[in-house]
Amino acid sequence: MNLQIDVVSDVVCPWCFIGKRHLDKALAQWRAENPDSEVTVNWHPFFLNPDTPAGGEPYRPFLEKKFGGPQGLAEIWQRVRDAGKPAGVDFAFEKIELRANTLAAHRLIHYAQKVMSPAEPGTVSPADGVGDTATLVEALFAAQFLDGRHVGDRAVLAEIAGACGFDAAAVKAYLDGDEDAEAVKADADQSRRMGINGVPFFVFNQKLAASGAQPPEALLGVMRQAAGDGAT
Repeated sequence: MNLQIDVVSDVVCPWCFIGKRHLDKALAQWRAENPDSEVTVNWHPFFLNPDTPAGGEPYRPFLEKKFGGPQGLAEIWQRVRDAGKPAGVDFAFEKIELRANTLAAHRLIHYAQKVMSPAEPGTVSPADGVGDTATLVEALFAAQFLDGRHVGDRAVLAEIAGACGFDAAAVKAYLDGDEDAEAVKADADQSRRMGINGVPFFVFNQKLAASGAQPPEALLGVMRQAAGDGAT
């Protein structure tokens, strides 16, 4: 019973961080139940705030305007914090100074998946300087929501990638160019055309979907259902 999971998310979406943690827990249970199952997780971009300037802009003023002032924002933050605690996420929103443009972060995830792709199906022989995509995605969320780092800054992204086992210099050179930028934008556009207007969004074996930061048991249930018919 092999499993392919396509995740549409944005690294500046707190619900996506919670959803990622829930997915991790569901996958741990899935693997315990199906130790021989091959699992593939593909990450797809979503631009929560596509109008964000390339260099970012002040974080709190934007959110206060969006949520009706300081009180409205405080209520939203508390709601997210309450949802994050069971997933082990202690959001530190006050540390975030800049609202990031996430094109570079999504290009980094695209790069990670590209260099991790095996030459032949079923084989994985990563070269030196190639880390793990899941670890990278987790680190990007943590940098944004736990450490308040600017995940739109290419130097910051290269440093994060280096800490996750990737070649930081190669990542920085990649991000300083525009390679794959159009491919990333096209991937995000495709999600929009499919009717995905909110994230996180999960697709299992290209046939069943789950929207939002569903609890682990709900995601596990969809995994079982998706793998139940025509599983390979």
